[in-house]
Amino acid sequence: MILQSSVDMHVFAIIILFVIILINFYQVLNEKDFISLSKKLKIMTPLFHLCNAIVFYTGAIVAAHLQKMNPSIILMIVMTILLMILEIKRYKKMRVIKSSETALQDEFRFFAKKIYIIQIIAIILTTIIAFILN
Repeated sequence: MILQSSVDMHVFAIIILFVIILINFYQVLNEKDFISLSKKLKIMTPLFHLCNAIVFYTGAIVAAHLQKMNPSIILMIVMTILLMILEIKRYKKMRVIKSSETALQDEFRFFAKKIYIIQIIAIILTTIIAFILN
């Protein structure tokens, strides 16, 4: 019962994290005003990290209950850390850009698109590989 609820919460948190990434990606693609975009992304950043922490925590509970460390679990740990690092890099790059620096704003949009595409691919591939390995 406890294991199943942890697995359910883990999967639910992954889905929510994926939705947050998709929302952020959509905002980067469609929001024309950089100030508005940065405000929206600043709101989503803590939600991203909270959800990523929930994914990590529930994954740790499931792994501890199974009492084994397999390649799938190691991959998930690495991907969780990768997602966190990429989001921190994106946020650090965004927060120093001023409203008058349009070249940096365009550069940030390109950078953010790459970050979100990498995050989307990472979640999809990790999910596929985890199902194959288990």
